Amino acid sequence: VHSLFPGGYLESNRDECTVSLIYAVHLKKPGSVSFDYQYPDGNLFFEFFIQNDQCQEMDQTADKKWLKLTSHGEWATHTVNLKSGTNILYWRTAGILIGAKVVKPVLLKNVHIEGVAYASECFPCKPGTFSQTPGSSSCQPCPRDTHSGHGASSCTPCNTTTLYAPEGSAECKARPPCSKKDYFQIHTPCDLEGKTQVTYRWVEPQICLVDVDGAETLPPSGDREPCPPCNPGFYNNDTATCSPCPPGTFSDGVKACESCPAGTEPAVGYQYKWWNVLPASMKTSCFNVGNSKCDGMNGWEVAGDHIRSGAGGSDNDYLILNLHVPGFKPPTSATGGAGTEFGRISFEFEMVCSADCELYFMMDVNRKSTRVVASWEGSKVRQSYTHIMTKNASVSYTWAYQRTNQASDVRQNVNSVASIYSISVSNAVDGVSSECQTCALLSQPSGSLCVPCPPGHYIHTSQCTECPPNTHLTSHSTLGPEACKPCGPSSKSNKEHSRCYSDCVFSYSENNVSLSFDYSSLGSVGTLMNGPSFTTKGTKYYHLFNISLCGGEGRRAVCTDNVTDLSSADSQKETEEPANAVETLICQSTIIPSSGRGFHTALSSQSISLADTFLGATVALTLDGVKARPDLFPQTTNKVPDVNFFYRSLEVTSSCDKGRNVVVTLRCNPDRSTQGELTVPSQCPAGTCDGCTFHFLWESSGACPQCTSTNYHQIEGACKGGLQDTLYVWTEPKRCVGGVSLPEKKTWPCESMDFLVKMGATIGTFTAALLFSITCYFWKKNKRLEFKYSKLVMSSNKECELPGADSCAVMEGEENEGEMEDEVVYSKKTSLIRKLQAIASRGNGRSYENVQLNSSQSNGLVWG
Repeated sequence: VHSLFPGGYLESNRDECTVSLIYAVHLKKPGSVSFDYQYPDGNLFFEFFIQNDQCQEMDQTADKKWLKLTSHGEWATHTVNLKSGTNILYWRTAGILIGAKVVKPVLLKNVHIEGVAYASECFPCKPGTFSQTPGSSSCQPCPRDTHSGHGASSCTPCNTTTLYAPEGSAECKARPPCSKKDYFQIHTPCDLEGKTQVTYRWVEPQICLVDVDGAETLPPSGDREPCPPCNPGFYNNDTATCSPCPPGTFSDGVKACESCPAGTEPAVGYQYKWWNVLPASMKTSCFNVGNSKCDGMNGWEVAGDHIRSGAGGSDNDYLILNLHVPGFKPPTSATGGAGTEFGRISFEFEMVCSADCELYFMMDVNRKSTRVVASWEGSKVRQSYTHIMTKNASVSYTWAYQRTNQASDVRQNVNSVASIYSISVSNAVDGVSSECQTCALLSQPSGSLCVPCPPGHYIHTSQCTECPPNTHLTSHSTLGPEACKPCGPSSKSNKEHSRCYSDCVFSYSENNVSLSFDYSSLGSVGTLMNGPSFTTKGTKYYHLFNISLCGGEGRRAVCTDNVTDLSSADSQKETEEPANAVETLICQSTIIPSSGRGFHTALSSQSISLADTFLGATVALTLDGVKARPDLFPQTTNKVPDVNFFYRSLEVTSSCDKGRNVVVTLRCNPDRSTQGELTVPSQCPAGTCDGCTFHFLWESSGACPQCTSTNYHQIEGACKGGLQDTLYVWTEPKRCVGGVSLPEKKTWPCESMDFLVKMGATIGTFTAALLFSITCYFWKKNKRLEFKYSKLVMSSNKECELPGADSCAVMEGEENEGEMEDEVVYSKKTSLIRKLQAIASRGNGRSYENVQLNSSQSNGLVWG
């Protein structure tokens, strides 16, 4: 057996740099390596692997390679089998610091290797340690107030009158004068007279001297005062102690215990608000990684109306306060209720710090592993914090207070104090009752026994009543119809009325225009990995988001860590869920690529839930206090409105006292695929600008409304062969999907263009011939008139010169060459049109207007 670091420990770095501890050993036969470690911070990745002399990594399962997280102050042991030959052992850590917070280091000690050859020589013990037995595998540290030199077989006692020595000391130190840092204040338990008082005690072990110049003495004890009342659910039967009320009874801590009236049952739990003695379900301790000065000390001290952190032995001590809850028992009539809350723990606290103090609130479920639920740094005003239990299990809640994270062997910041004023746990199995609550009774008139209500029912007039449709039953509300809260817009409740979800259908109407959306194509989990981002040390990382848009039954987003706490395979088998998996509506993981950090695969860690409750979907920008930010994304000229899906997480954080919120904006983009593309704001690459509200834009053709008859138009085809086609085409740009389909092509009988052309040609030919005939007819008539006129002129010139004629005409009844049809009336100024009118008038049987020609030469001459 070969041992490393006996009596001491190694500490990793506290930043994000990758560091490795390498140890090569040659085994004569197959053996093993075991070591103790502390690994309290999930922001640090801790792996242990083995290579052979060819630098080839040995086959290891994930639970052997990645180390399990430990509680603050808890040492865990890890063992791995080794093969014979050369084995190169690697301990490697790498951090990811997204904020400025310093990680908690990994501590390593007691490395034992079996299978090595016998050592050729023995090594002397270092100062402060000793070995009584020759051939020992390790040296033991010297007890308190003793010391030893190099290679000691025993420790030498110090002169405790003036000297002292911590455990594992190489020399004795002078005892300093006592100061105010060497004592602390306590409240004495109630005596038989019901009195208590404030007293002061020296910090143990006392190393200071009182009887020297400048030394402080213990302050005198305070006056004896009446003890505070019992906590709710307890009673004081004229004794010095408070006793819990019997089952089925209740008390406010002042009055005697009473039975619950008919139709009610006790509301069990813990309500600690008076701190005269530490409750039986709680315990306190002190722990320091580097020394054992505070072992056996009380980490917290009761102080009447609050409990406060103790003095400890050093400033970097972990002052521990623990509360164990064996399980939860919801009220009888609520056992079939929403099922999302089995109980809740609330506490009110305050922090006064003069250094970098920090308070951790941790939880260990079923004694598997402890995880930090929340933490606070620096001074904090009096405030409250609530954590909801969503599974029924045995839970240990732990408060760990540390005055400073820096290594320290003394108490300097004794004025840094954390105070807890009240702690309450609802539905605790072994709890007591301070009040009674209404329950549902049997349906018989004489029934007085409380019965459980079916899922989705509330208690009304001592009867179980189902919640109305599209409402959900709140887990922590008053009784009656008010327990059923309506779901948000465009959401509906499940059958159990335990939560609301979207069925992927959304409708919107404005200005007599109705749009219907079907997001079922987007209902599966969407994934976005944005980045890369870089820490202050240059480490590249990505944020991976998984989004379940509709979040119906069986549609949940899952984020899984592949690094820490992988050894909890038994927990995975019990719950049938992946270890370290977060199953919710929207979750986030931090991804560190394998390149540049020495890891063989990408790391996924820090998986958190961003949203576990669906609030509703609407085109409005605000819903239930959550506000969408369209200004964070590129604007669009699309006439289809963006639809905002609003989500919320019920789990509060130190920076988000009302929980996280998420807004997913769906935008119709026909140029995208059905799955589309998820993006985050360019100015907020982490998806959030304030750390509490996350914004996502999902552009997709699947986010377009369903098609209706208004999204297409018809086109008339040409008439061919007596048939004409009517076609239907989408109006461009097409901004719809699914819905109605284009109608089939329709064919109608029609008159062809050839027939119409022939008919038109025939009519045109006939019209042209008719016009030609009429023209020829009138042309002939005109020639005849010209001929007669010229003949008349020639005749008059032969006989005599006629005077200027006023008018002339053919006399009625006079024949001109035997042609009666040529009789006309002619006026000197008559035009061709009037001639035609005259001919037409004659042809119509009208009378002619005759004008007598006056002549001085002859009264018998008439123009024809």
